[in-house]
Parts: sequence; C-alpha cells; structure tokens
Amino acid sequence: MNRTLKILIFSDIFLLTGFGLIAPIFAIFINDKIIGGTIASVGIAVAITTFIRCSLQLFFAKFAKPKHRYKMIIFGTFIIAVIPFLYLLSTQIWHIYFAAAIHGLAVSFAHPAWYSLFAGNLARTKRGWEWSIYSSSVGLGTAIAAFVGAQLASKFGFRPVFAIVGLFALIGAFILLGLTKKDMKLKKGKEVKVVSAKVKLHQPNPPVTQ
Repeated sequence: MNRTLKILIFSDIFLLTGFGLIAPIFAIFINDKIIGGTIASVGIAVAITTFIRCSLQLFFAKFAKPKHRYKMIIFGTFIIAVIPFLYLLSTQIWHIYFAAAIHGLAVSFAHPAWYSLFAGNLARTKRGWEWSIYSSSVGLGTAIAAFVGAQLASKFGFRPVFAIVGLFALIGAFILLGLTKKDMKLKKGKEVKVVSAKVKLHQPNPPVTQ
C-alpha cells in the first residue's frame, strides 16, 4: 500500500469516525433540542444531503479536470469538517436544513476526486485487499464511535459531542494536506476520469449530520 492510500485512509478514519459519534443521537437531537424539529425533519435533512450529493457529484466527476483533484479534495473535506460546528450552533430546523445542504454540496465536491485518486493508486494485484482495509478500518472506527458517542451524549449532552466530532473531522482534513503534487499525479494507464456512482452508493453514508 503506497503513501497516498495511507493518507486517504487515515483521513477518512478520523473524518467518518468523528461523524459516527453522532450517528445514534442525531434524530434525538433534532427532535428534542431543535425548534420545529421532529422525527420527520430528520428524514428531510437526510433527503436534502443525499439529493444534492447524488446530483452534483456526477457533474463534478464529469467535468472536473485531473489538475483540480487536489483543490477538490481539500476544499470539500474542510467544508465537511465545518458541518458539525454548524449543527452545534443550530437552534431552529432551518439551520439543520441549511447545514444538510452544505454537507451534500461539500461531499459531492470532494468524493469524485477522492475516489478517483484512491482507485488510481490501488495495486493491480491487491485492489480487493486495499479496498477491504479501507472499508474495515472506517467501519470499525464508526462502530466504536457510535457506542462512545451515545455514552458521551447521555452524560454530557449533545453539544460537546458535536464539538468533538468537529475536532476529529478537522484532523482528518488536515491529514490530507500531507498529499503532494506528486501524489496527485496518477501513473500512465491508471487515470480514472469518472467515478462510478455505484461505488459511492454502496458506501455507508455519514449521518446528515460521510
């Protein structure tokens, strides 16, 4: 496994594990702490994020040029890292919907470039193994975070948990700054121009808090 894959994996471990902290409590937070929030509001927020992500990521994957890959990953990931702080400051349901829309936009911007870079750096004879390392690492981190997040929320309340999530997400974003221009250039014959939507749709979605 090369350096680029390690950076991408470690970044997502922090980013998605952070969001995993609020996976079990997000619906309760909206229903109990947000003015105008209901269980139905949670579904609306998820729908907003998913619709924007699925619509715009195809556009960015189609028209973004390889030279834009670094800016897309960095900019999109740092915006994603801001989302927990938007939830932390939210008091009304439209604040949640606004954060959900920004979340969908940021993910649609970052993920095509991320998957293109990840897929382009997979070892030809170890692709399944390296994808499995990524999936298992992020999955285990998210599972542990879901348990810990619920315990923290029950003892300290929701807002400290959102602050911790934001901190984890920012660490994940800063890890990506370790990528260099050399890392962003794929070897000849390994360029991935468009990321399949099927690949992304089979990945677990962060809670609309990827």
